[in-house]
Amino acid sequence: MMLGLLLARAGVPVLVLEKHADFLRDFRGDTLHPSTLEVMHELGALDALLALPHQRADRFALQFEDRTMPVARLQGLDQHCPFIALMPQWDFLNFVAARAKRYPSFALRMEAEVTGLIEEGGRVVGLRANTPEGPIEVHADLVVGADGRHSIVREAAGLHVDALGVPLDVLWFRLLRRDDDPSEVMARVTRGRLAVMIDRGSYWQIAYLIRKGAYDAVKARGIESFRAEVRSAIPFLGDRVETIEGWDDVKLLTVAIDRLNTWHRPGLLCIGDASHAMSPIGGVGINLAIQDAVAAANILAPVLRAGPPSDDDLARVQSRREFPARATQRIQVMFQNKVIDPVLRGEVARPPLAMRLIAKCPPLQRLAGRLIGVGVRPEHVHSPQA
Repeated sequence: MMLGLLLARAGVPVLVLEKHADFLRDFRGDTLHPSTLEVMHELGALDALLALPHQRADRFALQFEDRTMPVARLQGLDQHCPFIALMPQWDFLNFVAARAKRYPSFALRMEAEVTGLIEEGGRVVGLRANTPEGPIEVHADLVVGADGRHSIVREAAGLHVDALGVPLDVLWFRLLRRDDDPSEVMARVTRGRLAVMIDRGSYWQIAYLIRKGAYDAVKARGIESFRAEVRSAIPFLGDRVETIEGWDDVKLLTVAIDRLNTWHRPGLLCIGDASHAMSPIGGVGINLAIQDAVAAANILAPVLRAGPPSDDDLARVQSRREFPARATQRIQVMFQNKVIDPVLRGEVARPPLAMRLIAKCPPLQRLAGRLIGVGVRPEHVHSPQA
């Protein structure tokens, strides 16, 4: 959606296909980091975006048993918004779509599910999709796969995916938040349990981590056993866990970290999770995807105004964005192996040395805040405006 906005803004005819009838998907990436908010500022849309309901987070803490440790601070970042805006992704997508529709070269088609690619002479020249009115074909100078970690586009293109492996999956659910609850984003660690709590105003959005593939075993123990686990991990929630009435209230996120060796083929480019699926650690996936879109627009908008991009043009996008994606994944893998995996195995009774050092060193907390909030090699809008 962001790439569609930027290309249409540059005068490039663009069609965005969305397989659903609306954007109301729950438990998606709901964090807009300072890097994304900076892009919205550069587009002149920041004030309007922040007029939508949202919460703000500018610090993160890790609680080991009864010890609370600061791990990241965003205050003082050289950004217009030194905080993370917590906003439902459907609100953000609707906002970006509305901005994009201001440009005559932008079109959005809902309920259009991509089923395959159209190729001629070894080049991708379009795609096929199913709609309520029947199958359609769309021909284009460039097809962009931005359809996530289970990308139909990258599968149809035959692009090779390298899986890095993760030891965890995540169970998402909501519980009532009270005014006297803690206000910061917090990860709570006890032996064998790790839960991340995100303040969403009237409720907590909670990510409860389990070992990879353990969901069926967790379900087999029963919902009351799960409530007891949550209560043990987050004692102050008390009887609020009783509002988890059944497994329909708990959503499984199957976590993956993977990446493409090559993000492109002639006539086709993958960005976001379709090219580099991120762990939920740090909540950075949506923001890396938007950074990919900004870089792609910067590089490709002038080319697309003249005609189809070359494979070298597409390679420039990967060259620009591959290092930030790989560097971020490397940090995520290190954190999952050094902190999360030992916790889920029940081996960690005290904070690891790295966490203790960060908690005692404000400059390290600011560095962690910058990595989470701004990331590696942030992008800025340089694509032309028609």
